Amino acid sequence: MHKLKYKYPRIGIAVFALFLVVGLSACGGEENVDLQAYVSEVKARQKSRIPPLPKPQTFEIFTYNDAGLRDPFVPTVEILAVESDNGLKPDMDRERDVLEQYAVGSLKMMGVLEKNGRRWALVRASDGTLHRTEIGRHLGKNNGQIVSITESQLELKEIVPDGLGGWMERMTTLAVGE
Repeated sequence: MHKLKYKYPRIGIAVFALFLVVGLSACGGEENVDLQAYVSEVKARQKSRIPPLPKPQTFEIFTYNDAGLRDPFVPTVEILAVESDNGLKPDMDRERDVLEQYAVGSLKMMGVLEKNGRRWALVRASDGTLHRTEIGRHLGKNNGQIVSITESQLELKEIVPDGLGGWMERMTTLAVGE
């Protein structure tokens, strides 16, 4: 490798220092006069007096004593359980249909097929599978049984818990395009 050698390195440093001094002296001209006047004006303004902070309020200390009060988690009135036994209950021993693994809200009725007086409903499950079902078959997770199929909907009779230990019937419809 070839190294460059300067004959007069001190002259280069001196020239650089000269340019630096000339360049910095240009910054101290009359351009800053208005800035210096504004700063002196701001410093000369009278300072405003800030009012002192208000003293904090004192509060009376209150000690809560719950020794003589009733427990809010213990009922005040004894509620008697009423059991509902109307004889209605789902048949748990029967073989389950394929469409009983889906909630009714996740199923969509796509249309109706009819041949020789027999009518089927086409129902699409949430996984995209298309199923053919008919009156008397079961559908949905609430023991729903299909009671009628029309061009626009199918009607289910579901057996759901009534909240009192028994069962009740509920009618549900599944319309085309839902």
